[in-house]
Amino acid sequence: MSEVYRSYTPAEKRQRAWLLVRTAKQAAADAVDPKLNRQLDRIDQAAAERGQREAAALVRQDEKAKATLAAAKAAERAARGKDRAAARDARKEAERRARATEKAMRRAGL
Repeated sequence: MSEVYRSYTPAEKRQRAWLLVRTAKQAAADAVDPKLNRQLDRIDQAAAERGQREAAALVRQDEKAKATLAAAKAAERAARGKDRAAARDARKEAERRARATEKAMRRAGL
């Protein structure tokens, strides 16, 4: 598996699949057109750049969610009375958001 996270658009996935089929047929005939390989490389490069931006955004979101969760836990510990119930709800929401960002990172393979 590649170490680079790539994010392909649906059109890129279709184009890439079509190009792979074409190159496989040409490879069987031992006459691969280098133009097809260049197109594949361009698609992969664009997907790698997009993936890098998306991965950085996911990491930032995860760090922000964890910081928010830590602040919510501290606020819950410091709260008393009716404020404690509101702080508990805020903590639960922060935990839900932190789990969601962790899940998104796992799905992305990060």
